[in-house]
Amino acid sequence: MSFELLNYFIFILQKLRSLTTLAAIGITLLFAWKMLRTPQEQPQRPRRRAATSPSNTSSRSRPGPGALAPTDACTSSADSRAHDAINQLFQPANLTLEQLVRHKLSEGRRVTCRLLGVILEETTPEELQNHATVRPSVVEVLLEIAKFCDIYLMDRILDDESEEKVLSALSEAGLFAGGGLIKEKVLFCSTENGRTSFVRQLEPDWHIDTSPEIVHQLARFIKYQLHISPQRPERIASNVFSSTSLEQYFGGLDQR
Repeated sequence: MSFELLNYFIFILQKLRSLTTLAAIGITLLFAWKMLRTPQEQPQRPRRRAATSPSNTSSRSRPGPGALAPTDACTSSADSRAHDAINQLFQPANLTLEQLVRHKLSEGRRVTCRLLGVILEETTPEELQNHATVRPSVVEVLLEIAKFCDIYLMDRILDDESEEKVLSALSEAGLFAGGGLIKEKVLFCSTENGRTSFVRQLEPDWHIDTSPEIVHQLARFIKYQLHISPQRPERIASNVFSSTSLEQYFGGLDQR
């Protein structure tokens, strides 16, 4: 009797195992069916297609001299208007020099600047053969810029002695001390085109120069420029600002 009862229990267990297996297979098939069907039941959202043009289909490359993409021109103009608006909102009476420098530079992170006529009292390479003198009023502004910007100074010289005079004057003014400017980022060249080439290679957010020709050449390639001139020249481009000196521009005394 016990043997027949044992066979009966084995038969029941086999039936239950078969039912469990069938149930598991059924559930698996149900989930698979739902997963396959779900993408078809979801309505497809219409996609916006950007208008294509020959310029969009070609690979982007840096514009050559004399060529400026329309989108770059629009962006530069919009950025310039935003920069003007910021300068109107932040008045020098309410801000520290650090805050003024940051706002004037529109949070730029790389700056290139000419030495002659901006940092130095001298205005020609010939004068540098005899002496080099840092303008005292510009030191504080330069050190403030160097706190949060990667700054490069550059200019044309006629001999190695001029280079030594310039570096010595910058050092004596304290511009290389205490985490200020970096000596290796003072660059020299033998031609005006060399300075333009330096700027193009470094791709700064700002370039500061006294030469209207170089400022005009770089207006298409540099986001912002500051043209230093004793006179108030006409604005070369929407992204070019002007001032009689570097410290006056960042001191907030200059109204454009």
